[in-house]
Amino acid sequence: MKSISSINPATGQINREFAPHSQEEIAEKVQKSGSAFEQWSSFDISERTDYLRNISSLLRGNKEELGHLITMEMGKPIKQARAEISKCAVIFDYYADHAERLLASREEETDAEKSTIFFEPMGTVLCIKPWNFPFWQVLSAASHILVGGNVILLKHSSYVPECALKMEELFIEAGVPEGVFQTLLTDSSTASSLIGSDKISAVSFTGGTNSGRKIAVEAASHMKKFVLELGGSDPFVVLEDADVREAVKVAAPSRFINTGQTCIASKRFIVHESIADEFTAGFVEETMKMKVGNPFDEDTDIGPMVRPSQVKELDMQVRKSLAMGAKLELEGGPVEGKGFFYSPVILSNANTDMPVMQEETFGPVAPIVTFKDRGEAIRLANATPYGLGGSVWSGDKEEGMSFAKKVHAGIVGVNGFFRPDACLPFGGMKHSGMGRELSDFGLYEFMHVRSMKLY
Repeated sequence: MKSISSINPATGQINREFAPHSQEEIAEKVQKSGSAFEQWSSFDISERTDYLRNISSLLRGNKEELGHLITMEMGKPIKQARAEISKCAVIFDYYADHAERLLASREEETDAEKSTIFFEPMGTVLCIKPWNFPFWQVLSAASHILVGGNVILLKHSSYVPECALKMEELFIEAGVPEGVFQTLLTDSSTASSLIGSDKISAVSFTGGTNSGRKIAVEAASHMKKFVLELGGSDPFVVLEDADVREAVKVAAPSRFINTGQTCIASKRFIVHESIADEFTAGFVEETMKMKVGNPFDEDTDIGPMVRPSQVKELDMQVRKSLAMGAKLELEGGPVEGKGFFYSPVILSNANTDMPVMQEETFGPVAPIVTFKDRGEAIRLANATPYGLGGSVWSGDKEEGMSFAKKVHAGIVGVNGFFRPDACLPFGGMKHSGMGRELSDFGLYEFMHVRSMKLY
């Protein structure tokens, strides 16, 4: 296997190169995780929550350094990178505060003298995670996987090896026993081959739908538990009675956060025909206020895309859609010069056959499609194989919530952009995944839920 390169997307220059772990090193880490599980799972929950608080403290205390690392390695605007670290700390606080209650055994009335439900950790969880939120994607899952008594082997994206190694360092610095959280520097095929190992108990995967499907097949063939958090093509539906000004203020940041490289970004803008012109003009205006540039500048809103291949794929989706009749409302595209920049594109006259409506657009491109009535709006919202998230805008809150329930998605915001909260389950429907992260539902995904009766 060739070396793993950490590349600065803003310049195209290599930050550092890393030798992948050998098969012997990987085998040693897998073995070590088993030993660590025996120790970690024997700790009282209160002991594990103390370690979570240590990690939370380290995240907050090192926010500048860690944010800088994110920006250097995957190009996220620095203010968003800092926010990512802060959000991770909040998740660890939540499970530190609530794990004992959530994992307490429960009694139910049955025909027996005593009937108990209790929770038991599974073992080593193989976490395969993407580059776009390099700390959040890992730590949001790790918080509840670890507090339950499981241990983690992380196969992070090869785009962010420094972030992956830094997380392992943080766990050691927090006093977490060695082997509880380990990073594997290897390729995807090697990581997938570990699923069949009797040392691996479950898989937590975040990434593309095609890769997720392969993970599911591999895990199921070995009777291993898996959770998949996959792609999205989230609708942003603006009903005829919506406050258009408020909607456009949220539309731009909800589409272009992390340079549009996030599964939960709003990706398809579905607007009633009576307000489409007003919405489009406002959307373009708000987008033009956003600065594209050096991600280390405090006022930058849109940084580079992570690799040239991402730029090429996104531009191809736009070009094909234009050839099919889409209209440019804001002309952007690949930016000449150093780095992998792509200026925002807004398209009108979109239809459901176009790539920008059918495929996941992972970058700063926004198509707008209009509708005549709410029946058509819901059909457009659900005209996608994905079902992760969505937003619905209405002047009538009850009507907005009623409409939102008809959107085939795991997470929906009404008159706002849905942001993950520790207390709410996160995950999708259809091709957007299986299982949940966060809240008690995410916690129980990687616990054996057992029942016992005393007669």
